[in-house]
Amino acid sequence: MTPEHPRHLAEALRRRDWLISAWPWRALAYLVSTVPIAGVLAIGLLVIGAPLLAAVNALRQHGRPPGLPLMLFLAVGSLTVLALAPIVSFPVAVVERWRLGLVDGRPLPVPRWTGLAARYRSAAGWREVAYLFCLGGIAPIAYWVFLLLVLLDIGLIASPWLAFNSTSEPGDAAQVIVVWGTVDTAGEAVPYAIVGVLLVPVLWYAAGLLAAGQAAVVRWTLARPVDAAALREVARSRTRLVSAYEAERRRIERDLHDGAQPRLTSLTLQLGLARLDVGEDSPAARPLAVAHDQARGLMVMLRQLVHGIRPQSLTDLGLAGAVRELADAAPVAVTVSADLDGELPEIVETTAFFVVSEALGNVVRHAGATRAEVRLSRTDGDLVVEVSDDGRGGADPSRGTGLTGLADRVAAADGRLLLASPPDGPTLVRVELPWPR
Repeated sequence: MTPEHPRHLAEALRRRDWLISAWPWRALAYLVSTVPIAGVLAIGLLVIGAPLLAAVNALRQHGRPPGLPLMLFLAVGSLTVLALAPIVSFPVAVVERWRLGLVDGRPLPVPRWTGLAARYRSAAGWREVAYLFCLGGIAPIAYWVFLLLVLLDIGLIASPWLAFNSTSEPGDAAQVIVVWGTVDTAGEAVPYAIVGVLLVPVLWYAAGLLAAGQAAVVRWTLARPVDAAALREVARSRTRLVSAYEAERRRIERDLHDGAQPRLTSLTLQLGLARLDVGEDSPAARPLAVAHDQARGLMVMLRQLVHGIRPQSLTDLGLAGAVRELADAAPVAVTVSADLDGELPEIVETTAFFVVSEALGNVVRHAGATRAEVRLSRTDGDLVVEVSDDGRGGADPSRGTGLTGLADRVAAADGRLLLASPPDGPTLVRVELPWPR
């Protein structure tokens, strides 16, 4: 399942229209703009790296360490690089965060200069240093390999022309080397050219993978580190708030169901009896009839409010029975299959019911479907709710179909909502809610 508008390159690579979209060119622009930055950093690292490799090679071949001048140079150079790296990495990180927008629309936190000493003490500063060495040491190798593949493919495509020019003079028997063999004539080179043309889309995908890999490294190293303790506290706080919210909802439901609703029912009954005792020609007949009708309307409204808090069918029949009741009331044919064993947590049960209710409402209002199917099952410790239909598809949360609010409600129960709704259908809404054993 891929979104209609990919937010970053990794999502775009999974789409069928990758080659005819703007994403390959964005990936190419990202790779090309990397070259000067990585080149400058690579030269800087090579100043230290080359003598270090020479020292290691001398030690391996001669069994003795290099001379004192070289050792002193390596020590001073290494310390200088480590001392300057946290400072140099800051502007590089700023540029890299900005360049990431070419292939990834998700925002990254904007770095702030917090002082020279903080660059050496903070974990974020040394993460940027790690990316600096990766950009100057690993990226050039990967780019050289990719450039070599591109040059080989260009050689394959141009092989007929090269063979033709090499044999254009009478009696010329020059040969053209093509990857793993040689060709004497342009005709012999045509199959190689065809292979080269067929490899062009592969190289486009390879460029996308290279850019996506580098973008992933940028996001992993330059994103602000997650405070695990704070994250756990936020999760616990959210759980407490949701539990308190559900408890308050149930209290309101009980107050309405057991207090206000019986009194309003009694009031409606008394008004009805009063209407029977008052003649139609009495001045009080019409106001009494209006009050009776308003009381009955309030009863219906109150019943709907109580049902919206926690449906009585959910309390009486459980999730499977309440969902079947929803299916029976739907104007389209709905098939329900439920494979549930054990008692569900209240918040999970309520959330699952409203997921089905909202999804079936969308099927009726927007999908133009003739049938739908609801599946309830337990998979790997989760309650899985799936609602599918044969409608027109193209469901988009940004168009206000209730899916955004539904996703928020699912997230409050520590679950997740997945949507697959290609144009022309079918549509599948899948919700996974935690169901501990």
